[in-house]
Amino acid sequence: MGDEGKGQGDRLPGGPDGLRRPVSGRQQRRHTIIAQGHELKLHLVPSGILYPHLTSVIADGVVVDPRVLLEEMDMLAELGLDVSRLRVSNNAQ
Repeated sequence: MGDEGKGQGDRLPGGPDGLRRPVSGRQQRRHTIIAQGHELKLHLVPSGILYPHLTSVIADGVVVDPRVLLEEMDMLAELGLDVSRLRVSNNAQ
């Protein structure tokens, strides 16, 4: 798939539990989002972090580079987004 197909089929929608979680094990996937006039290129943090009523979860099996995760969290916090709603599964790698 080209860029237009990235991320298709690898997310579960925010359900009644209010959780939004990527279900892919690939860290290198990237999603580009325009939010608050800024272009965000996220590798790890789910796009659900933009919605204050959702808790975003980096799910089981996702490869987490701590440096990348902290950089993304810092960038989002600088924009005033609440990253305290982000959870990382104990089974993330």
